[in-house]
Amino acid sequence: MGTLRGIGASRRGDRAAGRRAIIANAKAHEKLRRIGNEHAALRQLAMLVIRGVKPSLVFAAVAEEIRALFNADYSGIVRFEPGGEVTFLAGHEWSTRNESGPAVKLGPSLALALVRETGCAFRLDADDPASPSLPEDLRAEGVRSAVSAPIVVEGRHWGAIGVASRREPLPPGAEQRMTDLAELVAIVIANAQAHTELTEARARIVSAADDTRRRIERDLHDGAQQRLVSLALRLRRAQAAMPPELGELAAELDRVAVGLTRALDELRELARGIHPAILAQAGLAPALRTLARRSSTPVDLQVRTSGRLPEQVEVTAYYLVSEALTNAAKHARASTVTVTVETADDILCVSVRDDGVGGADYTRGTGLVGLRDRVEALSGRIFLDSPPGAGTTTLRAELPLAEPNGVTVHQAGPGS
Repeated sequence: MGTLRGIGASRRGDRAAGRRAIIANAKAHEKLRRIGNEHAALRQLAMLVIRGVKPSLVFAAVAEEIRALFNADYSGIVRFEPGGEVTFLAGHEWSTRNESGPAVKLGPSLALALVRETGCAFRLDADDPASPSLPEDLRAEGVRSAVSAPIVVEGRHWGAIGVASRREPLPPGAEQRMTDLAELVAIVIANAQAHTELTEARARIVSAADDTRRRIERDLHDGAQQRLVSLALRLRRAQAAMPPELGELAAELDRVAVGLTRALDELRELARGIHPAILAQAGLAPALRTLARRSSTPVDLQVRTSGRLPEQVEVTAYYLVSEALTNAAKHARASTVTVTVETADDILCVSVRDDGVGGADYTRGTGLVGLRDRVEALSGRIFLDSPPGAGTTTLRAELPLAEPNGVTVHQAGPGS
């Protein structure tokens, strides 16, 4: 009898051990699944960073990923502002309705005040007596658990990311996992700031170069050109007053006058190349028509724009076409060039295509590199397709007609 009871107890123990093993295996499997999901999410977000996707899109992706990873009802990314305020950048918000009025939206507070104060990740749990109390607005919304982590950029507490759950407590270790994700967001922000600083530096350099070109062109026009014109007129007057018996001297004066006129024409041409006055006075289309007429290679010019464009856009488009025409004549041995300029969706599209020998690239000379810097300084894009021996070269640029924040760029005009 005792033996049977022992066997029964042993079987019950085996069943209990089996159940514990099943539970342990399920927990291990769930942990592995969660880790796999986190790694997949981190890889996906890291690829967005590597590809240079706009910060706003990366923020939205991070907010959605952390909400899904933690099975949370709310996720958010905020930037800390002076005076204790925050700016909500991205996230998944929820709201509830009560009998007394409209929807009450859960703001991005969570544990943000504690994060900003301490610079550390914080966790708040309504069911944990040891946890700091949840803010009243979160308790009113039924939040049971919230975790936030700081976003630190170059040693400065830039902002925070956070999640909140109404259904169940957030999983253990959520603070460290949120800190890891916050570091990824910090990389995005640092990259965006570096890109902005680079773009602004390029824009300052391009603007300074254009100002210098404009000043040199004005000095040549008001100084050397005017003096040469005055000298040519005085020489012609002297030639007209020359006695007939001094015919040989008169002929020499005529040759000097002709040479002076040619020098004046060359100086005017040089001044146009430095900064064409017609571009500032009449706009892009007339300036491009002048370029086409002066080109040694026949040009099929198609300009489909109306009115004046932003000054820096006009200058960049002009120099892009000018450089492309020069390359087509000097290096590509082209017989014809097609230039197309048109606007579409607040973008100026400039395309120059020739039937030359191809083989142009950014490593040969500084002209194309300078064009790329000009285009990128305006947050534009430039594309070069010039396979060697293919018989064609296409240089295309897309120039935004508005600032990245949506504000229209200063419009060019006669007094610009």
